Amino acid sequence: MAGRYFDEWQVGDRLVHEIRRTVTETDNLLFSTMTHNPQPLHLDVEAARASEFGQILVNGTFTFALMVGLSVGDTTLGTLVANLGYDKLVMPKPVFIGDTLRAESEVHELKESRSRPGAGIVTFAHRLLNQRDEIVCQCLRSALIKKSTA
Repeated sequence: MAGRYFDEWQVGDRLVHEIRRTVTETDNLLFSTMTHNPQPLHLDVEAARASEFGQILVNGTFTFALMVGLSVGDTTLGTLVANLGYDKLVMPKPVFIGDTLRAESEVHELKESRSRPGAGIVTFAHRLLNQRDEIVCQCLRSALIKKSTA
């Protein structure tokens, strides 16, 4: 499913994104090294075992990026002008290698763009859940989206 145009959204629209992703050691290793994040909790098995988590902790910025990525196909694919910002980002539960994650989104707010008459701002509330249905990440994402009548 392609993304929707601004005028096709309504506040309260909810989406359960079909794509799921099981996080692998390679995902975590590559993302951490690509972003120059040397945190031992992400890369050092012995340091991670000695931590309160007892195992490798998946890089939180990977978790956040995966949440947004899982939502794109249903929300903004082909209709996005630009992401304007992210707000209230929280990670209430840790993510570990082998966790299977899924995303849900809800339209939180709609606002006409004052500077772009052919677009509007949609604020999505995104949530990422693990295989135990625990929220592991959530945020508000504001996106400038084209109108179908543009």
